[in-house]
Amino acid sequence: MQFKRMFTTDAYRGTRGYLRTQKIYEILRTVLYFAISLSLFIAGWVSTGSRENLLTIVAVLGCLPACKSLVEMFMFLRYRGCDEQVAAKIAAHTEGLTTLYDMVFTSYEKNYVIYHLTVCGNTVCGYTTDPKFAEQAFYKHIQDILKKDNYREVSVKIFNDLDKYLTRCDQLKELSSQPELSAGICQTLKSVSLYLTSQKEGVLCSCLPLAKIRRDNVWTNF
Repeated sequence: MQFKRMFTTDAYRGTRGYLRTQKIYEILRTVLYFAISLSLFIAGWVSTGSRENLLTIVAVLGCLPACKSLVEMFMFLRYRGCDEQVAAKIAAHTEGLTTLYDMVFTSYEKNYVIYHLTVCGNTVCGYTTDPKFAEQAFYKHIQDILKKDNYREVSVKIFNDLDKYLTRCDQLKELSSQPELSAGICQTLKSVSLYLTSQKEGVLCSCLPLAKIRRDNVWTNF
């Protein structure tokens, strides 16, 4: 059990089994936060005989990070990671390449779930099982992000067919790996994938898909 994963995912994001295992830590952290608030409330009530005390105020304030953690927990519970058998097949074909597992990219319009990404120089390819994956929208979304970090002319291709993806990974092994470029692109992709919003100022990155903007005094698509 790696307890620090309840508070930071930097070292684990993109690793094999990330989404599946991170769900456990999301649940544990949320339960812990609510338990702290509840225990403070009970302690104040028992010690003073009244709910009107300082510990009640602290307990209420403690519900703020607890509720935020609850939202993050539901975000992680929405997605499932790469199947272990599929991950094992991919690992056998990507040895020596820069790879990422269980990547979830969010935008204002759509979420993109990609079970595996391989980065080789300025070439990025990935695998998803979503038959309705919006390829063109994803390519534009990712390329715009990469351009902001000065990674231009990056080729992006997402496969729905596992065999074709594995064949492409084998082909990438024959190309120049350019480890520094691959690592830089990889870091950019990790920075915009699903993460604990408490780690960054960009809280809306993970939460925007939950609701749209209020218009004409009516909440839409909530």
